Amino acid sequence: MAINVTEKAARQIEKQLAKRGRGLGLKLAVKKSGCSGFAYLLDYADELTGQEAVFEAHGVKIVVPQTDLPILEGLELDYRREGINEAFQFNNPNVKATCGCGESFAV
Repeated sequence: MAINVTEKAARQIEKQLAKRGRGLGLKLAVKKSGCSGFAYLLDYADELTGQEAVFEAHGVKIVVPQTDLPILEGLELDYRREGINEAFQFNNPNVKATCGCGESFAV
């Protein structure tokens, strides 16, 4: 079971945590949403409840709820800049389909 984080994504997470001034890491979860079924949720992880798995890469922690692990297994979290746009990118081998608007996915 693994969540992979690229070095670019790790540097961005570090920047955001430093700017915020606190936090254990990045919380990555999914919720039912959109026309395809699921959407990714990103938030700051300030504490652990014992119901999460913690992954470390390039000096940052990614906190994932245990219930979301089957959907996120093998995911690579990247960070990309394309022109004036920049955002986290989710490379998830479990995704079978995405919606036309790009907001949700199916597994």
